[in-house]
Formats: sequence, C-alpha cells, structure tokens
Amino acid sequence: MNTTEKFYLPVDGILEMFNSLTGHHQSHIMHPVLQSTVLAPVLQHPKVSNISKTGMGIIKTVQGRWSQQDKRVVTSRSSSSGNEQVSTDRLPKTSVDLLELGLTKHRNCQRIVVLGAPKVGKTNILRRFLGKEFEEHYEPTTEDFHRKLFHIGGEAYQIDLLDASSERDFPAKRRLSILTGDIFLLVFSLDDRDSFREVCELLDEITTAKAKLLKLKNPARVPAVICGNKVDLEAERAVSRSEVEEVLGEDVSFFETSAKDGSGLEGMFSTLAALGGLPGETSPSRHEIISILTYQSLCIGQRGRRGSRTRGLGAPCAAVDPLARRPSFTSDLRMVLGSSTKQKKPEKCQIQ
Repeated sequence: MNTTEKFYLPVDGILEMFNSLTGHHQSHIMHPVLQSTVLAPVLQHPKVSNISKTGMGIIKTVQGRWSQQDKRVVTSRSSSSGNEQVSTDRLPKTSVDLLELGLTKHRNCQRIVVLGAPKVGKTNILRRFLGKEFEEHYEPTTEDFHRKLFHIGGEAYQIDLLDASSERDFPAKRRLSILTGDIFLLVFSLDDRDSFREVCELLDEITTAKAKLLKLKNPARVPAVICGNKVDLEAERAVSRSEVEEVLGEDVSFFETSAKDGSGLEGMFSTLAALGGLPGETSPSRHEIISILTYQSLCIGQRGRRGSRTRGLGAPCAAVDPLARRPSFTSDLRMVLGSSTKQKKPEKCQIQ
C-alpha cells in the first residue's frame, strides 16, 4: 500500500462511519478531493478497526457539533414563534406545582375551568393563552389540563387551565370540576344559537353549585367570563351582542373574540386575570415565554438557593409545564372538602 492509500484509508472509513451513525449523505460531507478518488475496495469493506483512536475522537467531535447545530435550529425556530423549547431529555421528571414546592402563595394559584359546547373554539383559545398558534384542523377534545407558570415582579404565579369538554354528558364529574374552579371561561360560537343556550345553562349551574358549597342563601356573582367566539364569521352570526346582554345582564363580562385572528382575546385574558386577582402581565402579549428549566432556576434563584443569572425581577416571563396533568378526582374531592374535613363530622360533597 502506498503513502496516498495509507492517508485516505482511515479518513474514508471515518466518513463511512459518519454516514452509518448519523444518516448524513456522504456527498454532503466529503471533501472534493475525496469525492474524486475512487477507493472501491475500501468502500466495499469499511471496518471500524481501520479507524485510529484519533479518528474516533473526530467522529465524536463532529457528532457533537451536529447535535449542537440541530439544537440551535430548534431554538431558532421556536424563538421566531415566541416559544422557547428544550430537548425532551432535559425536561423535569415531574410536573411543577408551585404551591406544593412552597414557591408561591395560595392566592397566586388559580384554576380556570373552561366549559362550552363542542366545536366553539375552546381549544384554540387555550392555545392562544399558552402562546401557541391557531390550529385549523379540528379534533374533539376529551379533556385538556394545562399549567402556565409566571414570574412577575419578583413573585411566582400559577394558572391551571381545565377544559372539561369530556364531562358534558357526566353531570357529577362536571359538578366536581365546577366546584374546584376559581374562575370560569364559558365559550359559545356566535354562529351557533344552541351553543349560546348551553352557556346560559352552564352559568346557572355554576352559580347554584357555588352557592350550595359556600352555603349562601342568595347566589353570589360568579367570577366568569362569557366568550362569544368566531366573530370573524360575521356573515354567519346567529347571536347578537344586544341579545347576550339582555339574557345575561350587563354585569356579566362578555367578549366577542376570534381565536383565529386573535381579536378580543387580549381584553378577555386581562379580565380573567382581574377576576382571579392576578397581575395584568399574565396576558400573553405582556410576558416572554421561557423554558420550564429556566423558570425553575429563576424561582430557585429568587429564594436564594442559587444565584439568579437569567433575568431581572422586572421582566415578566412565563413557562408552560409540559408534564402537567389534572390532579386525581380524589385530590379534587379533598380540595373541595378541605374546610369540612376539619370538623368532627365531615359534610357530604354536593356533586350530584
């Protein structure tokens, strides 16, 4: 074997290893000199043993560079859409509950229960709140539970979002969801009169359930926002604003929105925050989306366990918990019966 062959043999073997380990096409990484050199015997019998330790080191280095490049591409794409993502192998192993971790106060944690007829746009409204894009394709929602964590003015906030669509035909389960809710978002479609009637019935059900739980003689005002979605379909409108105000009263917070073009959503989100005693910066346009890992380090740094080097306290930011799951029905029952269990004879939860 001459000197030239001894030089090209390990290099060509390394390139073959790149192809087998990464799936990259050889023509994209071969040097022009190597492309013009025909080494048929070597290409037919590439062996790992032909690669020196130095060659293996080159393989690992290039693979690492490719991995970093892929991550930069993902970060670049996510930054352009307003979302910061991390690889799945770096995600937390469990969901983040600020209250259980002692990272916030009880009043800073609110659960928003979303109710309404099918196909009115509930899922896309929630997507907008989570900082995601409108999804044109419709898929029936069984049950969605989301958790968005905020860091505003040096304090941590947690908003849980429960889309209880699957409980439409299960009154007891729906009643439990209602009793665990702090704020309610009732959605109907402006081109569907039946969906508006359903919202009216749901509002009455919420009012009655909360009054019974709190033992109120007269029903109190429910912290609810009524959303007439699909205002972009003006030509197909079946429910007018005046009709909504006449049926529900002028004291009800009502917004005409479009999950598709975003109109009306900002005011609706701000009102939801106000009803829950949350800062206005929880509205999607008023904070920056960061990764869940960055958020965790920020909260830990705020408590003084680590130095926070990510951002200042005056920069509102939020993260979506990718592992959030709805608490078990047992946990929800305990939450509802929390005040009663301290008594000698716990009262029966009125969810029927």
